[in-house]
Amino acid sequence: MTLAAEALNDFQWTPQPQAEALVLELVEACLLAVPAAKNLAERLKAEAGVRFHDCIGHIALPADAELRGRAESAGWTFDFSEDGLDVFTHPEGMFPTLVFGYTGREIAIKVESVADFAAVHQLRLDILGEPLSDVRVANVAKAPGDKTGPGWELAVVERHGSRSFALPGAAPLHAIARLRHMEAFRTRKRDLATDAEGYAHASQLIDAAIAELGVSLTCDLFFAAEREYWQRRNTAAKVQYDRQGKLGIGWANHDHHTYRCSRANFTRLIALWEKLGFKLRERYHAGAQAGWGAQILEQPDTGVITFNDVDLAPEELFQDFAHEPIEPRPTYGTVGLWCALHGDSFLQAGMHHLECQFDFDGLRLQLESEVGIKTMKPFTDFPYLRQAFTEGERWKVAEDRLKTLVAAGHITADQAKVFREQGALGSHLENLERNAGFKGFNQKGVSEIIAATDARKHAR
Repeated sequence: MTLAAEALNDFQWTPQPQAEALVLELVEACLLAVPAAKNLAERLKAEAGVRFHDCIGHIALPADAELRGRAESAGWTFDFSEDGLDVFTHPEGMFPTLVFGYTGREIAIKVESVADFAAVHQLRLDILGEPLSDVRVANVAKAPGDKTGPGWELAVVERHGSRSFALPGAAPLHAIARLRHMEAFRTRKRDLATDAEGYAHASQLIDAAIAELGVSLTCDLFFAAEREYWQRRNTAAKVQYDRQGKLGIGWANHDHHTYRCSRANFTRLIALWEKLGFKLRERYHAGAQAGWGAQILEQPDTGVITFNDVDLAPEELFQDFAHEPIEPRPTYGTVGLWCALHGDSFLQAGMHHLECQFDFDGLRLQLESEVGIKTMKPFTDFPYLRQAFTEGERWKVAEDRLKTLVAAGHITADQAKVFREQGALGSHLENLERNAGFKGFNQKGVSEIIAATDARKHAR
């Protein structure tokens, strides 16, 4: 068996109900003790369709041997120690980091900006970490201890490529450089004379940022710029970001970023992700008829996950298609046609979708009843994983792209006319609910939604 074939057996994710039960037990204790936490949880669900426990960055606890043993039995493993704290992560599921050795008990909610959270809720918080620091944290509310143990605290934490639990220093590192490189990512040229030049240009910007900021901070900034670019081009994204922004969390509940890529550029895309510190995870092929595959990558310091789609033949799954060039084919599948219409996600098009963690039914009902945004039929509806796209955003297609596609026989003149007049499906927001910490994806369901978003099916 080849190494590529062996890789297909890796990353066999399963639900982790014991770990979920422990997290929910700790969350319930905090919500009962801290009224502000309970109020935030209720508002997140009612006003943004977001579940409180999906937003937790870490849970800090005393050095309790019994509780630590329960965590280890549920799958958390020791990661590192820092400033007297022992940090545990769960490699088999999507769960908060557990930190043992804290003086009290704390649940910290992930936010894009601690200052934004404070402004939205009109709180004067003592923020640890100066503006533009890699880590900023603030206590929001606390309750005194009782006979059950130390008091609970609600905190908010903002991280930029750092997993540190040391107290933030008085002065941020790289402050001006960070702003300069963020500006470069936000304004990078996406449409150059050739795709190769576009990828090379981005690579140069990434190299320059890494030289000053390091890999993980660069990765954090790059994807903040990517979400911004996608959001400008997707109505559902703008609406939902505003809903979450009113509660001060931003896109802190992001699950994964999906990129569609042409076959010719796929190895270039993966090379840039690896430059940004990503590691290969599972890969997919949806079958001979579907005609597409995907490589998933994860960046351990930022928690950013990318789902990278490409037209792929079944036999190509058994080669290292992330690193070995895959030659252009005479016909386009769903992904190849999307790239031919709009450009690669990494270049002209931007992301195909951002998937965030939500209360699945709550978000769907809220978006439709409150703002008229409809959701497509779910393509995954398991107890541990639920997924659905908002209805697709149609984008205008450049005339030269349409002419090239018609001349090559990839689309008909009638289809080109529809795309010219109505645009072609471009992007979505994805509504995802994970339960029991399930970290994987539904290959069959993803195949069905890929087929359902084929531009040719919407040009009749």
